[in-house]
Parts: sequence; structure tokens; C-alpha cells
Amino acid sequence: MIIGFIGFGKVSQNLMNLIKSHDITFISSFEGRSQKTIEKIKESKVDVLDTFKEVAIASDILISANSPKNALEVAKDYGKYAKGIYLDLNNISPNTTFEISKYVPNLVDGAIIGKIDSDNPILYLSGKSADKLMFLNEFIDVRKISDNIGDAAILKLLRSTYTKTLSALLIESSQIASEYNLEEEFFDVLSLTEGDEFREKSLSRINNTLNNSKRKCEELEEIISYFDSSDLTMVKAALKKLNQ
Repeated sequence: MIIGFIGFGKVSQNLMNLIKSHDITFISSFEGRSQKTIEKIKESKVDVLDTFKEVAIASDILISANSPKNALEVAKDYGKYAKGIYLDLNNISPNTTFEISKYVPNLVDGAIIGKIDSDNPILYLSGKSADKLMFLNEFIDVRKISDNIGDAAILKLLRSTYTKTLSALLIESSQIASEYNLEEEFFDVLSLTEGDEFREKSLSRINNTLNNSKRKCEELEEIISYFDSSDLTMVKAALKKLNQ
């Protein structure tokens, strides 16, 4: 079996680390990639093809893990060449997922829940072709939600409304605590009710959000666009905070 990656960030790298089998070959391409990404690909055990078109044609499973803004264009450019399963793992809205389905015949909507580079993420899937990916349970926890394209995307958005809004609140609160030289005490008192690992997890969440603020903003914009008829006061406030 051949698994191809369009995009080679943390998601792709961790999936390679978790899905270890002599029967599976991983492929990707340097085409249009930054020097940093090229170095990551070279350090991995992925086979490199000249173009992503070749990757799409050769793959039994083609995985798209890119920036949310690029997800649709990637599907338009390469989905038509994918004869196997096209697994979209981008943090995109259901509307974008539905649009992608117009260009991709065997689309599976996917959501990785948990820290991207953790040893035990959970992969949620939706779409009629998702059954063909259940063999991945040998390597990671895979759960099918439904046959409906878009359900996994909705689940991702619902989770993001909570996690990214919470991250913005943590950033703001910790900054104020730091101004009063009470940052240590701030996390101490919260740990009393939130658990012993709260400080470590919160600092990790804050650093991840600050280091990836552009992508987080893109994801919040997707949420606001899709749930436009809902009360999104907190989400909009989080987007404003992260844009600062």
C-alpha cells in the first residue's frame, strides 16, 4: 500500500511515526516546498517523487494536511488524479469540505483530535469510504462518525470554538498576571481546581497558539463563516485577541 502526503508538517510526520508497517510505503514531493520542509522530508523515510500530481496518481491513500486556506486549491489541483482514498485532515469548515467533494470522488473527511505530535491521537472519520480506512486501527485509534461528508469537519469546528477561545483567554489572563508579577501564583491557584497538569498543559497551549497564531486565526475565521447564524461572541473576541 502507498500513502501519499500533500503537505509535510507535523501531522504528516507524526502519522508516519505511528503507522509503521513493512507493507506501507510513504511518498511525497519537494515541489513548491520551503527549504525547511524539504529538510524535514529528507530526514524522514518518505520516498520523494518529482511532482504532487505523480504522488496523487501513485497513492492508494492521498492525505491532504495543509493550511486551511490551501485545502480547496489542493483538492482542485490533485483530487482528480487520486484513484484511491482522498483523506482531508485540514482544519476547514464543512462548507469547504462540501466544495472539495465536488472535485474528489473518494473523499473521506478526517479530524485528528489530540495533540498533533502525541503518541495517541484519535482520528475521527466521516464519509462512505471511511470504512476502507478502519484498518488504521492497527496503528492509531480510528473512529467513524457517519457516512456523511462534513460531520468530521463540524466536530473539528465545535472543538475549536472551545479550545481556541480558551487559549485566547489563557493568554490574556497570564499576561495580566505577569504584569502584576503573579504569574506563578496564577497557575498555582488554578491548578488547585483544574488539576496538577494544568500549568504544563496551559503553557503548552499558550506557546502553541502564539507560535501558530496565523493558522489559528484562519481556523477561527472558518468557524465564524460557517456558524454565522449562531451567537459567536466569544469566538469573535478570541479572533480579535489573536490578531493582536
